[in-house]
Amino acid sequence: MNRRENLKVLFASSLGAGLLLNACQPGEKEQDAKGMGTLGGRTEEEKLRDAQLLKEQFFTEEEQKKIRTLVDFLLPADENSPSATEVGVPEFIEFMMKDQPNLQTPMRGGLQWLDFESDELFGTTFNTLNSSQVKEIIDLVAWPDKASAAYSGAVRWFNLLRNLTCSGYFSTEAGWKYMGYMGNQPNVWDGVPASVLAKYGLSNPEKYAAIYLKPEDRAKVATWDEEGNLIG
Repeated sequence: MNRRENLKVLFASSLGAGLLLNACQPGEKEQDAKGMGTLGGRTEEEKLRDAQLLKEQFFTEEEQKKIRTLVDFLLPADENSPSATEVGVPEFIEFMMKDQPNLQTPMRGGLQWLDFESDELFGTTFNTLNSSQVKEIIDLVAWPDKASAAYSGAVRWFNLLRNLTCSGYFSTEAGWKYMGYMGNQPNVWDGVPASVLAKYGLSNPEKYAAIYLKPEDRAKVATWDEEGNLIG
């Protein structure tokens, strides 16, 4: 699937778009723990806790490989954006397993299910599958409304993985750029839109536009005489 199709999968369920977990940008907590950056508003106790969690390891190497395969299947690289792995989503998910321990059992159970299903369908483990075989397994659980009732548990797990992938990817600079999110940026008001003025038979006087609609002069306060003429 291409990236646009993957995004349809990401938000196919009611949970996909609605639950973006409260977390920092991937790598941000690690940078803070190493003294490479400072997280605004975080207490020393929180920083120490993060540093301790970063020293721990939850996923095995085999599980890490599964995570990398899955997140890059959901959000692969394209001509404009890096893959989920490239922006640190696997590391983000690793941290979240330790930051929110209640996620550990369902996540590990889902990763184990991948091997069970791979063995049932292909007689091998998930990490040995090719891309088409991986897609075949993901298709079983990626569409909640179409999934068999027998896969209800796996669907819930995949929703969790999908939410974590979204949270990690779209809290990075690459994710913001992909969505076209600009954030708070200074702009310039260039007067009432011409279409609105035309509706009321009005127009923006050109002599004023040259003076008061320039960015460098936007803080300047206009003064007028009793006849309504501009003074300065």
